[in-house]
Amino acid sequence: MDLPDEAAIRALHERHAPGRAAFDLVHTHCRIVAGIADALAARYGGPALDTDLVRAGCLLHDIGVYRLYGPDGTSLDHARYIRHGVLGDELLAAEGFPERLRRFCSHHTGVGITRDDITSRGLPLPVADYLAETPEERLVMYADKFHTKSSPPAFLSAGRYAEHARGFGEDKAAGFRRLRDEFGDPGHDELAALAARHGHAFLD
Repeated sequence: MDLPDEAAIRALHERHAPGRAAFDLVHTHCRIVAGIADALAARYGGPALDTDLVRAGCLLHDIGVYRLYGPDGTSLDHARYIRHGVLGDELLAAEGFPERLRRFCSHHTGVGITRDDITSRGLPLPVADYLAETPEERLVMYADKFHTKSSPPAFLSAGRYAEHARGFGEDKAAGFRRLRDEFGDPGHDELAALAARHGHAFLD
């Protein structure tokens, strides 16, 4: 499979972003996640990873967020934010991207969304399992947990995200523990340094 390079992915972000602020928020987040994934992959002791695929997946995973902005290009539909993954999948499908890349959009949210999550919580998603299945998908999902596009954006330690995951139930907390066991925690000092470089808070 031919992978788009970083310039092509940036151009895709620029084409779909409703304005500069949205582009800066989403594209910067995607680049940060790619950097975290690079560092985790370098220490990974499992089966060989397709690191080029991981990087492309990181850079594309949140592109569906652009479809949640209002006409003014600044207001974000937070009530429907959980749909950003499937919206990204749809966006990439319209651009002719293969499923292997589109899944990084639809299968990275939280530590995975199941059919039961959707029906029991009434989530506004097509009923299906949105679970990371390959090591590459799991790494993109995991790296994404250490930076948030909240206002203002912030970096999170593994411990801080673990607390967040527990708020969604023990199954989600266990899912995050499995990811930590598989890939290890990102370096605490590395995250703090990234936060300082970007001028973002570090929530420890």
